[in-house]
Amino acid sequence: MKKSAFFASSLLLLTQVNAADLKTFKITGDDWAEGEPPKEVFVVDGTIKIAAKEGNKAIMISPENLVDASAQLAVSAAGESVIQAKVFASKQGRSNPRFGVAVHGMSGYRLIVNAPKKQLELIKSDTTLASIPFTWTTDAWLWMKLEARKSGEDWIITGKTWEADATEPAEAQIKHTDKGLKGQGKASVWATPYSQTPIYFDDIEVAVEVPAEVK
Repeated sequence: MKKSAFFASSLLLLTQVNAADLKTFKITGDDWAEGEPPKEVFVVDGTIKIAAKEGNKAIMISPENLVDASAQLAVSAAGESVIQAKVFASKQGRSNPRFGVAVHGMSGYRLIVNAPKKQLELIKSDTTLASIPFTWTTDAWLWMKLEARKSGEDWIITGKTWEADATEPAEAQIKHTDKGLKGQGKASVWATPYSQTPIYFDDIEVAVEVPAEVK
């Protein structure tokens, strides 16, 4: 079965879901030419391109620029935010990459596979708030999902990963409670190509709470 690719010629509003009445966006790109990313992908840092991967097109973070590369997607949240994506990365020798997904802008939460440290980390700004041991498999697609949800006066931040051909686990692997989150900003993808090999993001879905006038 063909995977859906990473981008669309436009951001497509799919559906509203329950709870906080989130709006869900899916971004695919079979119609886009390889090369520079389109305007729907806001590149914050790094060398980011549209590239073919296993018969589809995906966002590729190029190893030619060794920085914490990131690109923002969809619309800015004004409340709850969820991002899910598949990621493909490779090791080279003893060098391993770092990659993940994020919500609520540049200073928001990031769920990061830190392969050099063999950890799955939850980071806000530059502070690691939680981490667990994590065994990453090179040259294989990995699902990642990060959610920022309200529970009364608190925010519950959860993250999980699972293999591409497996079922999404019911329980989160990593969890954090935040009492002062503003809940604003775009979802994004992040990667640092320490191994000097490309990192690909595909099949991304973003669900965000937006102001009433945007609905």
